[in-house]
Amino acid sequence: MPAEFHVFTCLSDNIGVLMRDTQTGACAAIDAPEAGPVLAALDHTGWKLTDILVTHKHPDHVAGVGPLKERFGARVVAPAREAEFVPEADVLVDEGDTVSVGALAGRVLFTPGHTAGHIAYYFPEAKALFAGDTLFALGCGRLLEGTPEEMWGALQKLAALPDDTQVFCGHEYTLSNARFALAADPDNAALKLRAAVVEGMRAENRLTVPSLLRDEKATNPFLRADRPELAAAVKLEGAGPVAVFAALREWKNNF
Repeated sequence: MPAEFHVFTCLSDNIGVLMRDTQTGACAAIDAPEAGPVLAALDHTGWKLTDILVTHKHPDHVAGVGPLKERFGARVVAPAREAEFVPEADVLVDEGDTVSVGALAGRVLFTPGHTAGHIAYYFPEAKALFAGDTLFALGCGRLLEGTPEEMWGALQKLAALPDDTQVFCGHEYTLSNARFALAADPDNAALKLRAAVVEGMRAENRLTVPSLLRDEKATNPFLRADRPELAAAVKLEGAGPVAVFAALREWKNNF
């Protein structure tokens, strides 16, 4: 495999990810919620940090960037539209730009909605999508700065990637997301099975990240707002997907 991954928790429910290029040994942290768990993960794996890829500006994703850069001299890549919030950034990127981690080449996707400048990173050779807080396992981020149109567009951009893409998201929210998904899409057989698996994994304190994009497309209600059964769930039969998505997101906000 061209890449290997190590997934771990940071703070209370943030997901930390290390991606290592097996050809060169280069290693990237995807976001840096806090330095301690990243240092522990590096110690556990024996990998050496060379890069930090930032998805968005929120403190629970960037608080560890400074200490880690100072410790390792890692190159920091961050969203151009949120540059002022990541002063340690060495490279600022936006939609369509290319990012390298050793021999691995990734594409930057602009995914506004959760924040106005949010980006995701897609590494096709590694079959890895680092979605930040745009797409979660069985969920999506809150619309803190964007519109439903922007977030639905961002999610559709991610959903267009290959089915076998591994989705690495920014938080371990999958159990609560599964419970909402079942309320919104109760007759979805694939969702029922997935929710049961998630219940078991979390009961054993196992992480549910990454997930596969094909499973998200089959079971994540926020990727299925164009389906009639989801429109019916929010009493918007015949409405367009943006309106259905907005209603689902508002329902989840208060779930």
